[in-house]
Amino acid sequence: MASPPSLPAVLCLCGSLRQQSSNLSLLRAMIELAPPGLAARIARPLDRLPHFNPDIDVEPGPDAVREFREEVASAPALIISSPEYAFGVPGVLKNALDWLVSSGELYDKPTALITASPNYGGAARAQAHLLDTLRAQQARLVEAACVSVAAVRTRFDAAGRLVDADTVRALRDGWAALEGAARAEPPG
Repeated sequence: MASPPSLPAVLCLCGSLRQQSSNLSLLRAMIELAPPGLAARIARPLDRLPHFNPDIDVEPGPDAVREFREEVASAPALIISSPEYAFGVPGVLKNALDWLVSSGELYDKPTALITASPNYGGAARAQAHLLDTLRAQQARLVEAACVSVAAVRTRFDAAGRLVDADTVRALRDGWAALEGAARAEPPG
């Protein structure tokens, strides 16, 4: 039996700007775990986008915003990984999502959400806020691909490799669900 055709690369957004971010490490692990015929790439850091302002959200708009919108539009699916800051969504990620409201790139886009925190809460509050934002933008949330990782720093070894079997399994299961959603016709 032939394998399904490859999809364009899934786009990964990291809600943290830290170079040694646990969320960035989770996205790198996710890329390594991608099933055959599926690839993913991490978008450039989100601080390249200006602060959202409806007064400048007009055609042609800022170059960085146009490029970001094109990246999201061309991806067959989206993976967002985010920490929780002060019980909420990091400002840089919320800003990026705000830039997609009027242009609609998230509409019906298969989307997975990974949240992670160093404590045992798993960034549940940030996840709830992000899920609300993504639903408001009518992203096609793939619930089986949404993962919350508590005590995230304990999931990696000293070299930064994901070694926790439960987290590896959750990410692989997330890939399977996201791939199915990306290959499926949107509900009509």
